[in-house]
Amino acid sequence: MQFIAEPHRQGDIILAEQRYSALYQEVKDVISSISDKDIITRHQTKFDKKMSLSYAINDLLKERFVQKGWNKESPIFQDEEYKSEKWRLDFAKDSISIEVAFNHGEAISWNLLKPVLASELNHVKKAIQTKVGIIICATSELKKAGGFDSAVGEFEKIHRYLIPLNNILSVPMVILGLKAPETFFVSKHKINGRNVGVIVESEPIKPTSL
Repeated sequence: MQFIAEPHRQGDIILAEQRYSALYQEVKDVISSISDKDIITRHQTKFDKKMSLSYAINDLLKERFVQKGWNKESPIFQDEEYKSEKWRLDFAKDSISIEVAFNHGEAISWNLLKPVLASELNHVKKAIQTKVGIIICATSELKKAGGFDSAVGEFEKIHRYLIPLNNILSVPMVILGLKAPETFFVSKHKINGRNVGVIVESEPIKPTSL
């Protein structure tokens, strides 16, 4: 998949440093390794009753991050009281935290805040100490082509949150917006009373600039 990046608090510069560059390259390699064919196959074989490509893409990301040694559903805190799913990072490795944000727009602030919680000192003992956060999300073009729910918070909206939350989001971050597939899109069909996403092949989509 192709993607675009938006830094926060010089997250891109920090990730280019020698101590982080190899890990950041792993992140970019994972995303780039997901082809249109991979998404089609995963959607049709595992999530064929779903409308959105978010399930297939999320599943592929999880599979490939784990293959590269990233910890999935990593707890932010050591305290047993705070080890539920709500207090977990999607992926973590060394001092980098990753959140995959394909959920409702109302969750944008929480998705951005979790790497901060994993980085800041507080009264709850930490399980991981984050230095840089990465948010992976859908661009508006992927949201449209991939049959995402209209309420999903996209890259462009997350970008707008960075300014008013600047003083709260103290950890450096990079927001990675996944672009639309180049060779297909999802068409909504009603099958047995439910909306299902059907793959429609198309001519390669020309890259667009934001």
